[in-house]
Amino acid sequence: MGSTEDLDYPQIILQYSNGFLISKVMFTACELGVFDLLLESGKPLSSDAIAAGLGASTMGMRRLLDACVGLKLLAVEMTQEGVLYRNTEISNVYLTKSSPKSQYHIMMYYSNTVYLCWQYLADAVREGRNQYERAFGVTSKDPFGAMYRSDEEMLKFMAGQNSVWSICGRDVLSAFDLSPFTKIYDLGGGGGALARECVSLYPNSTVTIYDLPKVVQVAKEQLVSPEEHQITFHEGDFFNDSIPEAELYILSKILHDWDDDKCKQLLEKVYKACKPGCVFFLFSPPGGGVLLAESLLNEDKSGPVETQLYSMNMLVQTEGIERTAAEYSKLLEAAGFGVIQVKRTGKLYDAVLGRK
Repeated sequence: MGSTEDLDYPQIILQYSNGFLISKVMFTACELGVFDLLLESGKPLSSDAIAAGLGASTMGMRRLLDACVGLKLLAVEMTQEGVLYRNTEISNVYLTKSSPKSQYHIMMYYSNTVYLCWQYLADAVREGRNQYERAFGVTSKDPFGAMYRSDEEMLKFMAGQNSVWSICGRDVLSAFDLSPFTKIYDLGGGGGALARECVSLYPNSTVTIYDLPKVVQVAKEQLVSPEEHQITFHEGDFFNDSIPEAELYILSKILHDWDDDKCKQLLEKVYKACKPGCVFFLFSPPGGGVLLAESLLNEDKSGPVETQLYSMNMLVQTEGIERTAAEYSKLLEAAGFGVIQVKRTGKLYDAVLGRK
């Protein structure tokens, strides 16, 4: 590694400044349907043809396409007719709506919702609270009331979370052998993508999605097929209503939404509800468990940078914060969980398993 004199600090600062521009190019190409059109065409197209197909200006579309080429989201072919554009493999897999691993919905949620909150990041830092009131004119006292301020916004959020778990869920669920658990509750399971991954990975399990009534209604009607018999639903507010007994509780990106006191309150309820006497590893103590799926900070808070940025997002959107493995372990221990294991997946989200 070179010395600090080898670093081009002005260039680094400019690259950081361009981060906003880069993401908006990708979001805009998704929103306009560039990648979908090219996939459906089955052949490379000219900028004029793409502009005409999407009802955009030829000048604006050409610049957008060239920027996507620079970001390696599109590739170009030089022909006698001129420059033709086609999707790269990355775009076909992750940026087209029809792909099973599509990230289109989370892109749109970030572009149309998260970015509006981030415009008030300085206010969030000064005040130490989320910015829904400034961004959308709704009360910030109930983060999820603000997040689900309309059926359309709730569906966008749920579809976005589904797209994330479609590519990250299996990493978390396979971090530990969960096959001995057959009765599982996914608290705040939303659109069901993680539950779907769970029953696929562990076919002897059943997963009950425990979420707010309006979330469950949308999930049943639009996101989870009735043929998926291993996935069931329970309507309720897990902070205020009872939690039924189960062998394992999954909390995926739940605790990072809340401060320590709320996390302790929820984990204590989960601990009391955990089914006793479930031996799930040889020579392991009996008891149920809880699986946390979270993005873990390094113990010295030096990174990863993605998790540090997520923590800033928790500031502008929720009441929570990203934590270290030790901080999550401390919360689990305070709730009564005695055996705690941590697995870093090397991907966006890690796994923490607490056993009763």
